[in-house]
Amino acid sequence: MPSKKPSYFSTRKNRQKDYSYTDVEDTSIIKEEIPFKESTLETIDTAMFRWVDEEMNVSAKGNTGFKKVPVLWVSAERAYQIKRDKGLRDQDGTLLFPLITVERTSVIKSLSKKGTVYNAFPIQDALGGAITIARQINQEKTSNFANADSFKKRGSITDPSVGMNQQNFPRENKKVVYETVTIPVPVYLDIQYDIYVRTEYQQQMNEILAPFLVKTGSLNYFHIFNEGHGFESFIQEDYAQENNASSLDEEERQYQTKITVKVLGYVIGADTNQEQPRIVKRQNAVEVKIGREKVIVGDVPEHIDKRGFYRD
Repeated sequence: MPSKKPSYFSTRKNRQKDYSYTDVEDTSIIKEEIPFKESTLETIDTAMFRWVDEEMNVSAKGNTGFKKVPVLWVSAERAYQIKRDKGLRDQDGTLLFPLITVERTSVIKSLSKKGTVYNAFPIQDALGGAITIARQINQEKTSNFANADSFKKRGSITDPSVGMNQQNFPRENKKVVYETVTIPVPVYLDIQYDIYVRTEYQQQMNEILAPFLVKTGSLNYFHIFNEGHGFESFIQEDYAQENNASSLDEEERQYQTKITVKVLGYVIGADTNQEQPRIVKRQNAVEVKIGREKVIVGDVPEHIDKRGFYRD
């Protein structure tokens, strides 16, 4: 006996959704049909760090061969860095070169770069939200209104071909429930990052700087991405060199070059301090009902039809 094919509704219910196009690592945080994550300062920082570490992927020749140059995010957690990767330091705790470090040095909320939606005011209610990013039909509630109106007007119709009572009859439905999704207003920021390249030899510095010089061609413009967000970035003209090779002092020789990158970023919401939802869903009203005065004040209806309903 041939096996029964699964119905369309059962296969649709069990179908696994693919969110790989959103660039979100943990797709379990995505609920329903909105593959969207808010943008925070950490989102922009991670995008810049990944651009240097993964996309640039700079390597240089050293005593152990041609290897990838380690990239570190400059922070105060020195103890964590030592425990996380012991190969970055020697026995005395001194960093081993060559090395690339990334640091966020400034954040400016410029009034001249406010974006195209700076004048969108949030909705004055408990949910908030200001910009509509999605609008779709709520199939379940729309069909409930259509079935209720059809059953009210036509009642139950027996369909011989189906062999069951058809409580809904095909008709034009004007009660369509739309679900609108809104988010807070994005706040645009000018963020500056300093990328420091530190080496022991001039040859290593030349090998590491070459990819940064030719990456954007004759321009200085590129994009960085993280969790579905993209940010415009600009490498500044000056590659400041801070070497101590000419001093001939007793300190260790070191070649250092600073690469400054400015990023036009944006943040959406107040991160963990956001009181209102970051993604707000609202549904429109399709029917307005006003209670009769007699029902409100509790009077006994004077005119009742045979079915027991009050008639105007």
